[in-house]
Amino acid sequence: MAHRKKVLLKVIILGDSGVGKTSLMNQYVNQKFSNQYKATIGADFLTKEIMIDEKLVTMQIWDTAGQERFQSLGVAFYRGADACVLVYDITNPTSFDKLDSWRDEFLAQAGPRDPENFPFIVLGNKVDQETERRVAVQKIEQWCKAKNAQHPILFFETSAKEATGVEEAFQTIARIALQKGQDDDIFVPAATIDLSGAAQQSNKGGCC
Repeated sequence: MAHRKKVLLKVIILGDSGVGKTSLMNQYVNQKFSNQYKATIGADFLTKEIMIDEKLVTMQIWDTAGQERFQSLGVAFYRGADACVLVYDITNPTSFDKLDSWRDEFLAQAGPRDPENFPFIVLGNKVDQETERRVAVQKIEQWCKAKNAQHPILFFETSAKEATGVEEAFQTIARIALQKGQDDDIFVPAATIDLSGAAQQSNKGGCC
């Protein structure tokens, strides 16, 4: 029906090069993992159609450049985002330390109307390499609470390689963004949406 409306959520994935942003996006949308991904230049996106509380939601997931020389190309895609996924590698403490700068840069460039309550979620990726962990869970819990003591940022530990926590993490950010955007103009005519769906799967995750 021409007048029927669906929900389009634009989700930006940010984090240092090599933390697994492209792998997480492809695992969630296509249930595929590869070690052959090249560094993202600028940005790329995939879409996935899901049901959230009986609402048909199209997630437009943007994978942005993590390498510093390409970051300026990705910034142009921040505006209009409904949610942001911050990713670090649990085996790489430097990638965790950079979360602050990624978050601050996003807020500065995206210019959301309510920056204090903008929907963020943090993913600690590569839990399949637990024996090489260099970032403790307690550390990320403290970081999440420090950003918003009243409503701490949620976090999940994930493995794009083994699909651990990926489905639950993206479902959660969709719910948060949908709830936050109920009073915002995120509803668009169905005819304007380019949809590509993928089967859902259930995975475990953790949050604070």
